[in-house]
Amino acid sequence: MTDVPAPGEPVEAEVPVVAEQALTTEAEAHAPAEADVPEAGVPESQSPEFAGQAAPDPVVARERDQYLDDLRRLQAEFENFRKRALKQQTDLTERAAETLVRELLPVLDVADLAQVHGADDQVGAALGEALRKEGLERLDPVGNPFDPSEHDAVMHEQGDGEPEVIEVMRAGYRWRGRLLRPAMVKVKGG
Repeated sequence: MTDVPAPGEPVEAEVPVVAEQALTTEAEAHAPAEADVPEAGVPESQSPEFAGQAAPDPVVARERDQYLDDLRRLQAEFENFRKRALKQQTDLTERAAETLVRELLPVLDVADLAQVHGADDQVGAALGEALRKEGLERLDPVGNPFDPSEHDAVMHEQGDGEPEVIEVMRAGYRWRGRLLRPAMVKVKGG
């Protein structure tokens, strides 16, 4: 069937189609043409597609702007949710590691006792070194002023001056900057 142009319509010149040009993939056929996508930063009413048309209805423009605002708000909310979920996951992982380290502290205590009594405890030393590499810090307060936030005083000797730690009964530990267990100490002074 041949389309005949109406009187007054311009006649389009026929262009021969090569067989390779006629074959398009389904994705190309459904993909939006570059002219269909408005340029970034250019309002739709000023894009070349709308060049000959009247300005959009103010109600439609207001509704469009509202939808764009809603979209931007949802994108920001999703980004905030993603960051919050990542932080929660990181915190949960760190708490799980902290719990494991807390459970291993008695093993380190036994290793300390073995060293005090002259035993060569290579396993305890290796465990302690591995945990130190991961962020475990042993508190060694001998000679330091007594700090109730980091020390549990289990023995006290009379003396002059400020309270000072003179002996550690059980080591205290800090895991990645947070106090896991206060050191049990003997204090002199105060």
